[in-house]
Amino acid sequence: MSEEVLQAIKKAVAEHDVVLFMKGTPDFPQCGFSAATVQILRETGNPFTSMDVYSHPEFRPTLKGFSNWPTFPQLYVRGELVGGADIVKEMHARGELKPLIEGKIEGKTEAG
Repeated sequence: MSEEVLQAIKKAVAEHDVVLFMKGTPDFPQCGFSAATVQILRETGNPFTSMDVYSHPEFRPTLKGFSNWPTFPQLYVRGELVGGADIVKEMHARGELKPLIEGKIEGKTEAG
């Protein structure tokens, strides 16, 4: 694991309420799952920060080790891994994502 990249990941998760680690950028996603997750996050109307996992060669393997989650995108809300595109889509469909992001309900995360 690259220590520099690991610190950047930890900093992003600690400093931002909602962080999406994705392939590409919100305006130019590089995969359908990242594009779908961005669309859902935009539908919530809440701001989010994104980080492109293609931005550094060590980013993807370091983030996979940090999160113990094998795929991208990965959504974090207040420091907790929510999951990938399928989980985000399911939570949005059940009306759980927006309240989670806004801190109005206790969130269901993969970790707990």
